[in-house]
Amino acid sequence: MRSPAAKLENGPASRRRAHVRILSRSKPGTITGRFRPIFIVGGCSRGRLGSTHDTRRCHDTLYEGMKTRLPIRIYNTAQRMLGALGRAPARFSDSEQSFLDAACEVTGLSDFGDARFRDGLRVLLHAYDAEASLTPFGRSMVLQQITGVLSARLTVEAGWKTDPAVLDTKIERPIFILGLPRTGTTAMHFLLGQDPANQVLEFWLAAAPGPRPPRDQWEADPRFKGAVKALKMMYWLDPDLRAIHLMTADGPEECRHLLMQSFTDDTFDSNATVPSYTEWFRKQDMRPAYARHRDILKLIGSPTPERRWVLKYPAHIRSLDRVLEIYPDACFVQTHRDPGRVLPSLCSLVTGWRSLYEGGVDAHEVGSQQLEMWASLMETAIEKRRAANPDQFYDLHFRDVVGDPVAAIGRMYEHFGFELSDTARRQMTDWITQNPQGKHGSHRYTPEQFGLTDDVMADRFSTYLDHFQVERETGSESAV
Repeated sequence: MRSPAAKLENGPASRRRAHVRILSRSKPGTITGRFRPIFIVGGCSRGRLGSTHDTRRCHDTLYEGMKTRLPIRIYNTAQRMLGALGRAPARFSDSEQSFLDAACEVTGLSDFGDARFRDGLRVLLHAYDAEASLTPFGRSMVLQQITGVLSARLTVEAGWKTDPAVLDTKIERPIFILGLPRTGTTAMHFLLGQDPANQVLEFWLAAAPGPRPPRDQWEADPRFKGAVKALKMMYWLDPDLRAIHLMTADGPEECRHLLMQSFTDDTFDSNATVPSYTEWFRKQDMRPAYARHRDILKLIGSPTPERRWVLKYPAHIRSLDRVLEIYPDACFVQTHRDPGRVLPSLCSLVTGWRSLYEGGVDAHEVGSQQLEMWASLMETAIEKRRAANPDQFYDLHFRDVVGDPVAAIGRMYEHFGFELSDTARRQMTDWITQNPQGKHGSHRYTPEQFGLTDDVMADRFSTYLDHFQVERETGSESAV
């Protein structure tokens, strides 16, 4: 039997849609009932590598961290053999309509809403053809990712049609967690989610949006089951990922899934070499994407609109002005830590996942690109915050997050005028007890593995370090 990916790439249009049913085991239906989405297995929004450089030629610095699993190596070999026999995969840019048809087949729906998303989809597909060096398994992941995003877009449009009144609700004073990854953002996201007054974007609903059902119904929902399986596969592909970035089906997830529906998001260019998409994406007005972001949250939170949203995504910094246009009363928490202690971990995450998509990766090139990207993003934060109301921001340093996080949250709540109830304190404390630092292992990498040194990182991040008075941490090894 041919692989699902091969069916999309090689079969006629009428047959290409069939692969989606195999991947998702879905049946057409409503967004809250029978739809079983194609979850995005893999993908990291931590950094992009927008370079046309053929990294597989740089044998002296090729990344040797995450080992490709044997079944994936077998799959890649088999698909390459088929290609040598003339069974070459179809071009992504020739398959745009097939992707749309496949998503319609999965969901039983047909209205994608505002067609502007197709501009980004078209640019992305062309970039995959012209610039990326995808392995066969990488191609299959791209197929699943794009079809899953389009399927989610369809279900959102159907949800708004089913209950248009949800769009009339208001989202008031949401909390956005910003900052470098590995600075305590994930812990803060989980902790703030323990407050009954708050609501977070759960992983399973981020990828398959719909009105949030009562908690006791989640385990029976096909979408929740799909999320559990997707995360199991993700951690199988990269066992170190759990120590780097904890994700659970019922836990909070970043906003990337919502922005991906507009095909204007960092995730697409973090896993593959698509510089033309990156260049196009950076020039886009993000207001429509954030307007959709807001309206998806209204749909998900419609059963409890009175609860305050807590959201997290480092990329929000880049579009802070647009976020404030859509959420004018938003509250921002920016976390801080010495970049020298977190950048190597980020580099290893990016190279690990990118190696699944494109094979060998030049670790030193990754280090250089990650250094520049994150330093520039932190400088953007300084610039955009100067134009905003300072009362809408609260700075939280890593030492406070790991020292007494509940007390730190109490000070943050006081700054914004929120009440931290006894119930919230107790549940936050319980979560800390159940999830001690290092519970899921440690992640150790040295800067030198990625062509970096403490002095180089400190120099490039000097503006950020000085502006926010970030303490330097000692030690030559990153352990997070």
